[in-house]
Amino acid sequence: MPTDLLGRKYETFPAPKPLDHHGPARIIAMCNQKGGVGKTTSSINIGGALSQYGRRVLIVDFDPQGAASVGLGINANTVDATIYNALFDPSLDVHDVVQHTDFENLDIIPANIDLSAAEVQLVTEVGRERILSSVLEGVRDEYDVIIIDCQPSLGLLTVNALAAADGVIIPVAAEFFALRGVALLMQSIEKVRSRINPQLEVYGVLVTMYTATLHCEEVLQRIYEAFQDKVFHSVISRSIKLPDSNVAAAPITIYAPNHKTAKEYRETARELIARGIVE
Repeated sequence: MPTDLLGRKYETFPAPKPLDHHGPARIIAMCNQKGGVGKTTSSINIGGALSQYGRRVLIVDFDPQGAASVGLGINANTVDATIYNALFDPSLDVHDVVQHTDFENLDIIPANIDLSAAEVQLVTEVGRERILSSVLEGVRDEYDVIIIDCQPSLGLLTVNALAAADGVIIPVAAEFFALRGVALLMQSIEKVRSRINPQLEVYGVLVTMYTATLHCEEVLQRIYEAFQDKVFHSVISRSIKLPDSNVAAAPITIYAPNHKTAKEYRETARELIARGIVE
């Protein structure tokens, strides 16, 4: 039986069986208010790995920087509508906002800088915390998983993502400063759970940007002390191939399928399926 980097024994996660039906989707918020911890990279690559296992995946770019859109080859400045339009135009069919990527089973709702205005506009909206949830209901039955790539903040956009989600995956870089903000994020998740979305779960903590150094090992141990079995067995290594795949606008599981980091993201996808988080 293999052991992970924390010394935990676990059964290997088998390649999942194909599905005989699709939907309704499990909605996952990829969330951490600290920037640069691998939210967008993990959204793209977990989504890419799941799509290769026959799951229909929709990524919602919910960050005004629009990195997930660019990372999947979509120029959000040239499309007719983005997630911003879907939030504030009730007459807009969400299907008109969904963009098909070049990869089978992988779609995206893009975002651009317009979304930065949404934080202010949401303040005066009726039912402001649940607007994203109502948007996604229009496509939920057509996908197996919807991944919301959140912006690095705890504002109204992130609250909308948490209100719409069934659960949260928290990417945490294997460095000391990345640990500091997680307690604040957990408080926000608890507030959303108690006031808006009682079904909200923390699906797990995904350690990213790991290198085999004493510092990373210490941080990994501290993450485990805080989250115990919520820490995924799969740990994502720091790799130059990840920015290379972003430039190529493809998930690393497709861009460099035999690379170590591609294998780690495929293992993460299999773990999500084996744990019942994704069907």
